[in-house]
Amino acid sequence: MQQLQKRFSEEQVKELIGRYERGEVKRRVMEEVLGISKTRFFELLEAYRIGADLWKERRGAKRAIDARAEEFLRCELELDKALIEDGQIPVYRYNYSYVRGELKRKHGIDISVPTIIKRAKEWGYYKPRRKHTPHTREVISNYTGELIQHDSSHHLFAPMGGKKWYLITSIDDYSRYILEARFMEVETTNEHIKSLERVFTKHGLPASYYTDSHSIFRYVAGRDNLHYEAHAATDEARTQWLQVLNDCRVKALYALSPQAKGKAERPYQWIQDHIVRSCVRDGVIDIKDGQEILNEEIKAYNFKRVHSTTQEVPYYRYKKAREQNSLWRSFEVPSPFKSTKDIFCTRITRKADGYRTLTLNRTKLRVNGVNPHDKIEIRIYRQNEVMSELRFWRKEELLDVQKFRNKDINLTA
Repeated sequence: MQQLQKRFSEEQVKELIGRYERGEVKRRVMEEVLGISKTRFFELLEAYRIGADLWKERRGAKRAIDARAEEFLRCELELDKALIEDGQIPVYRYNYSYVRGELKRKHGIDISVPTIIKRAKEWGYYKPRRKHTPHTREVISNYTGELIQHDSSHHLFAPMGGKKWYLITSIDDYSRYILEARFMEVETTNEHIKSLERVFTKHGLPASYYTDSHSIFRYVAGRDNLHYEAHAATDEARTQWLQVLNDCRVKALYALSPQAKGKAERPYQWIQDHIVRSCVRDGVIDIKDGQEILNEEIKAYNFKRVHSTTQEVPYYRYKKAREQNSLWRSFEVPSPFKSTKDIFCTRITRKADGYRTLTLNRTKLRVNGVNPHDKIEIRIYRQNEVMSELRFWRKEELLDVQKFRNKDINLTA
């Protein structure tokens, strides 16, 4: 078969790759049309993304890398080796594509991945992949918004900071588009509820949310005590998380095993692998700086990378499905509630005493409109780490709204 550049012009190939980037054509179709291998396709794709000459890499003999490039390459590989050998850091293998990107970004050095692998083997920076049982990866939903995978991961993402962070993430099952990703120093019910607020107000309401059986998401009889009655069966006692979903008419689904959460774990593996390396190389110790790196990695995952299961860029698959194949609903504050603060909050019920006073965490509260012995639901909206807004409801009537410093009403994280 004739060489690619003799069968197609560079502009024709760029047009086809552009269609692939927009999710209009699958990779295998592109390879058949162009008559090229998977390896050659990804070479062209990378050249297209950086705006390089598509034919340049295949013209003439390849140049040997010079001593300066070898020195920088060895330094990058040595950094990876240190991360892999540290048992507390979630990096388990060499990432030669990442090393290549760092050489380009920091030093303007362009070395192909096969050359990097060759040098890595020669110098001892190589770790064979462990053989795993093949895992069948498939999209189990038919529509975007049908199923949102929500999870958290606890790792030492910034080793120089010496403190583990929680990574809270929500991902659309159909498109694999990551809707939400945040670092948290402490995992709390309130942080997960805030995540729901950001997703629902930005993207709308999905049909269902899929989580593990952590006590934040699900009460399991025999495991969780809290203040529930001892005879309450699993799922009879509603967690704060579940009450928010119920108010928004979003169904809660639970994984019965860690293996069942594998779909959410795979993006985590890719993201945390890149985040840890970037945090080390940039000397990150603060969670705010870590969040900036996380945002960049999520942007690359959503808008640039072709997902191995869907064979599409997540954002373009998500965007196309929102127009043609969607179960998302627009978010509206349901009646009788007045504000999003009545929805994305924690709830607690108290009974007024004979003096029309409520007690919350040993703090006495005087509330307008309360009668003796009224049963009042207090909806607590955490504005920030310092202040909270308390909204007092009697059945379907909002009686009063008050703001307090968290320490004045003994609210913990």
